[in-house]
Amino acid sequence: MRELIPTINEIVKYGLEPNLATFDKEKKLEKNLVKIYQLYFDIKYKYDETDFPEFDKTEYPDIRQNVTSNFKDFGLYKAILDIEDIDNLKDDAIGDAIDDLTDIIIDLSEIKWGIENNSLADGLWFFKLIFYAHTQQHILDLLN
Repeated sequence: MRELIPTINEIVKYGLEPNLATFDKEKKLEKNLVKIYQLYFDIKYKYDETDFPEFDKTEYPDIRQNVTSNFKDFGLYKAILDIEDIDNLKDDAIGDAIDDLTDIIIDLSEIKWGIENNSLADGLWFFKLIFYAHTQQHILDLLN
């Protein structure tokens, strides 16, 4: 898991800093999202039963605004609600790439915060939990 924090840092910077002048940032973002996805499969932790403080999302108020400034071409996209229902061509939805990346950055920030402020086990436990329940779908939607 040596690569986890550096990979998280490469993704969350787009939500923590506005107007980053980075060459090929879409490609770099894609590469790091795939790396996070891969790291998920290698998670091993022993549950830490310590009663830790919780992450405060209000300390990150400008993430969506910063993501918007860093990815001006990101926007809305069409999504299929039920990919297995091949006969239904009418039920679709609208996705938002800015929202996807914002949620990914918040989730990854909380994972990093847990590792750095609580314990490695707590951060990895949260990674396992939030990835399957939330982050994974946002990554898949954004990559598509």
